[in-house]
Amino acid sequence: MTTIPPGSTIGILGGGQLGRMIAIAAAQLGYRTHIYAPESSGPAADVSPRWTQGAYEDADALAAFADSVAVVTYEFENVDPSAVEVLATHGLVRPGAQALRVAQDRLAEKRFVCDLGGLTAPFAPVESLDDLEEAIDRIGSRAILKTNRMGYDGKGQARLSDPGDAVGAWNAIQRQSAILEGFVTFAQEFSVILARGADGQIRFWDSAANVHTDGILDTSTVPAGPLIEGQLPEARALASKVADALDYVGVLTLEFFASADGPVFNEMAPRVHNSGHWTIEGALTSQFENHVRAICGLPLGDTGLAAAKVEMRNLIGAQANDWRQILSDPANHLHLYGKHEARPGRKMGHVTRLTL
Repeated sequence: MTTIPPGSTIGILGGGQLGRMIAIAAAQLGYRTHIYAPESSGPAADVSPRWTQGAYEDADALAAFADSVAVVTYEFENVDPSAVEVLATHGLVRPGAQALRVAQDRLAEKRFVCDLGGLTAPFAPVESLDDLEEAIDRIGSRAILKTNRMGYDGKGQARLSDPGDAVGAWNAIQRQSAILEGFVTFAQEFSVILARGADGQIRFWDSAANVHTDGILDTSTVPAGPLIEGQLPEARALASKVADALDYVGVLTLEFFASADGPVFNEMAPRVHNSGHWTIEGALTSQFENHVRAICGLPLGDTGLAAAKVEMRNLIGAQANDWRQILSDPANHLHLYGKHEARPGRKMGHVTRLTL
């Protein structure tokens, strides 16, 4: 097993807020970071000493980047897997490209999880309006049409409630390759976040109860309550199978619906996750620190709770301007991402409140 010692440089694909928080955790362990991204700057630029602006299609720039670091990781799942493959020919990349291939294709993702015995919403591939109408006949008109690739925080999706909604939904996603998913009746949403080391060791954090508003995560709260906690053994077993099947190294997130039939898999993210931001103060070892530990081949840290109750709330748009009021409560921990424009729907930061 390759161990990357402190003092080495970690390469991060992407310079957003997740890259920023990975870089902060890396610095605390004595590592330097080097960002590679198409943009000239971003939230991670404030905390990472090196930034290379380059396209993910630029093989020469990727090779030079890989040669400058000891290991490469990524902060989001929309990196072209071929870029990761180029990097892997020049050095160590964790997690690997296969996790990206599965997570980027919703149809492949659902089939992958089903093959491992996971429960998903009923689904069907959609490549045309005729496909959509046939899928509605099989699955039902209460469904969600999602682009097969890209899209997050509710983007690239259209809800249907009647067969007559087919044309409007197809046009709403700009007639792209898609997947139709039947509605799932559920009581709560939760995520399973794990860290898997290079030696195959897996550690789980407590699962948070997640509440979304307008398709964007609003709050994550632990403990999650008896319904979710009763479904965790099955959800964790599936998450372990996914991580092992991908030979995954790093932090991996699977999102679930808590239903009467048990945990229903929604989607996965091969990275640190918004619903795990509470772990920075609320767990003995944060998701960001354990991601660094895992990709560098270090022993994983304790994922136990550091407080009796933890709530993380996202700060969307102008909500970040309430920093003075937030800080007036000594139980709050404020994280602002350094973004310059507070647009509606944009994640500007988060606040975590601990109850000891």
